[in-house]
Order: sequence, then C-alpha cells, then structure tokens
Amino acid sequence: MSNGLPAGKVPIMYMNVFRSRKRADMDAAAYLADAARMAELARAQPGFVSYKSFTAEDGETVTISEWASEADARAWAGHFEHRAVQNRGRSEYYDCYTVYSCDQPDVRRYTRGSASGGLA
Repeated sequence: MSNGLPAGKVPIMYMNVFRSRKRADMDAAAYLADAARMAELARAQPGFVSYKSFTAEDGETVTISEWASEADARAWAGHFEHRAVQNRGRSEYYDCYTVYSCDQPDVRRYTRGSASGGLA
C-alpha cells in the first residue's frame, strides 16, 4: 500500500474508537436509520479517512473512525446533526459507551509476500 510517504512512515491521523452496548428496549429500526445517516454524513466531512463498525457475539459494538486531523474529528463531533443523534443515542439507544481518541497511533503492519518479509 503506497501512501506517498517514505517506507515505514504513516500519515498523520486522528483515531476514535467507540465501544458501546445498546439498550434491550431501544427502537432498532430508528437506530439503524440514524446509524446509516451518520455514516453517510461522516464520509462527506472534511478530513474523513475511514469508518468501520463491528459487533461482538456478546452484543458489544466497536466503531473505528479515522480522520486526517484532530480538528477534523472534533468538527465532526460538533456537527449539528451528529450532536442531535448523539443526544438521542444517550436518551434512547445506549446502555453505556466509551470513546477512546488518539493522534499519531503506534501503527504496525504486516503484508504477506512483501519485500520486507511482511513487517512494516
């Protein structure tokens, strides 16, 4: 994967990891509609890099979003439509959640078959 940087260097980025557990009595259809809209809206924001969400067997979800900078991530966090859905999430969807945020995460990669033996 080429990112235009010297070998071993990764682009500057800001990462959010959102771990959550949803309420048993939440409106699943409303949640799915809000989640789809937020994914669509996030992708259109300046500095958006990527977004992925995973659900564990025990029901916990983990969502990872990557941004070009902390300022971009904070702008998204403060977006008026996103703020409204965050408030709805606290009042209607989530039992609990934790957000982890960091800039310049320590990144290690493996790519099978690469000239460096796979490690970068």
